[in-house]
Amino acid sequence: DKAPLSKSLLLVPSAISILLTLLFQHYQKFFAYNLQAVKEDFQIWRLVCGRAICLDLKDTFCSSLLIYNFRIFERRYGSRKFSSFLLGSWMLSALFDLLLVEITQYIFGITINNLPSGFLGPVFALFVPFYSSIPRVQVTQVLGHFSITNKSLVYILGLQLLTSGSYIWILALSGLISGICYNSSILKVHRILCVPRWVAKLFSWTLEPVFSSAEPTNEVRVGMGATVDIQRQQRLELLDRQIMMSQVAQMRRQRQQQGGMINWNRLFPPLRHRHNANYQDHRPSEQGIPPPTEVSEEQVARLMEMGFSRGDALEALRASNNDLNVATNFLLQH
Repeated sequence: DKAPLSKSLLLVPSAISILLTLLFQHYQKFFAYNLQAVKEDFQIWRLVCGRAICLDLKDTFCSSLLIYNFRIFERRYGSRKFSSFLLGSWMLSALFDLLLVEITQYIFGITINNLPSGFLGPVFALFVPFYSSIPRVQVTQVLGHFSITNKSLVYILGLQLLTSGSYIWILALSGLISGICYNSSILKVHRILCVPRWVAKLFSWTLEPVFSSAEPTNEVRVGMGATVDIQRQQRLELLDRQIMMSQVAQMRRQRQQQGGMINWNRLFPPLRHRHNANYQDHRPSEQGIPPPTEVSEEQVARLMEMGFSRGDALEALRASNNDLNVATNFLLQH
């Protein structure tokens, strides 16, 4: 839902890759990423065809799963900004591919004539915003030391894709560099390589109705916004309740050592609205209420990006003493 571009990138290239592999093998030569033909025969069109369709089904499968996970960026930024990122990183990675091949040949004396085909540069470029902007929520621990988070599966898929070919590391490195360049506010690449507004409107009128999906009605909205899939996964695994409670107990001990205690009423809104007589009679005076804890606006923004309201984010962060993981777990639970 709300990710038509990701859906089209998931379905169309995968379908073409399967057809080329199973039925039309004699057409695969037109989608080969042949750098020698580009440099010597000036077949510039290979920079387009060779960097669009995977000719290896393993690469098709891994890149499709990564695109499925990265659809959260289209939900968060919108289709136009997401397509601008893909276009910019795709064009930059093509330049870095050629530069890295030349550097490899100059330093190590290795001549590289072909690179793995497919939409791999932008896929690796998406790891940059994934690493920097998606919150890390711990799921469980292995052997008591190795943490498994909501992001571990995506990194494992990226590692699998990275080890699937001989020279795919060149595509991975060029993709990561292009992602960093596009996200950098210093280079201002995002202002130059962007999809024009009229092009975005044209595709929204023509192709978006084909690839759009209806909002699911058989699931209760859980308030995660763009990362609803992450919360669904965490709810299926009960959000690792034991680890959360151990963190809360640690926070309680720290606050008690500081002369205070966790304000549980902030984390349980129904308790704030109980207007019984006993509560009215024993309500503490305003002079006895400790001053509110200062909250980091950066952490508030990260919680709001997950779909929570600003008020709930402030309440959770103040009660958890600005611990983002504890605040996230409480908001997911309640």
